[in-house]
Amino acid sequence: MNDALPSTNQGAAGPLIPVLAVVGVGLIGGSFAAALRRAGQVGRVLGVGRNASSLARAIELGLIDEAVSAEDSAARADLVLLSTPVGGLKNVLARMLPHLGAGTVLTDAGSTKAEVVEAARDALGEHIGRFVPGHPIAGAERTGPDAADADLYGQRTVILTPLAENTAASIDLVRRAWQACGASVIDMDADAHDRVLASVSHLPHLLSSVYMEQVATAADAPTRLALAGSGFRDFTRIAAGSPEMWRDIFLSNRDAMLAELADVRAVLDRAERAIADGDDAALLALLDTAAQARRHWRKE
Repeated sequence: MNDALPSTNQGAAGPLIPVLAVVGVGLIGGSFAAALRRAGQVGRVLGVGRNASSLARAIELGLIDEAVSAEDSAARADLVLLSTPVGGLKNVLARMLPHLGAGTVLTDAGSTKAEVVEAARDALGEHIGRFVPGHPIAGAERTGPDAADADLYGQRTVILTPLAENTAASIDLVRRAWQACGASVIDMDADAHDRVLASVSHLPHLLSSVYMEQVATAADAPTRLALAGSGFRDFTRIAAGSPEMWRDIFLSNRDAMLAELADVRAVLDRAERAIADGDDAALLALLDTAAQARRHWRKE
């Protein structure tokens, strides 16, 4: 983790977020806290989690100032970031609801949005306006407090999917918090977000994991792994991510995932037919389309 050193950027009015609570102080939540602390835009940071040793480590690293319960964080924080697996979001919000402070704003970092919004509506009811859904397009295969990096969100994109019930002030607070972390913030419809992210974020992880499982369970797996090189390393890197988190993402976004899987299966079928038929022209056309698209992709 980069040292979250104090900053002089907070100005005379004090930090943007006097009290921040992070539920799940790992890569995503810990990096959010570290970036805001380095920018001088947070005062006190509260940490919430299931693992006492992880919370103790987060305190040791300077990511949080104290470990508290979900209920206590809701009562004390100006902004709460929920960076837990999406499957547990509803339960955490339900626990927080009776204790919400008068001005507490809630947001999340979940990789799916439509089901998250539905869960938040179920948990918060008429207080749903307190919850501003969000998703930072950043991550790594590392997990836990030691994975936190104050630079994680620099020049990255964060997507907000604001609700009709959100106040302009709540949306602005969440937007400015992510901008203070170095991110660019855009708004999207929740369903559109889930369709696009199923293709360019969720499906790559599933394909990497499926392939890694196939290799790792083969009868000659030790030999395969001993001979694997950089292509294998690059393709399977993201398979090392949190199984619990990715399970929840795939199930939460199941409709979009199934549609993308069908499309990928169709391309695999074309490739298989070309190989089986010795159709060098068809195979070359498929490979050339992929190569040209990758070479002209705007990011590296």
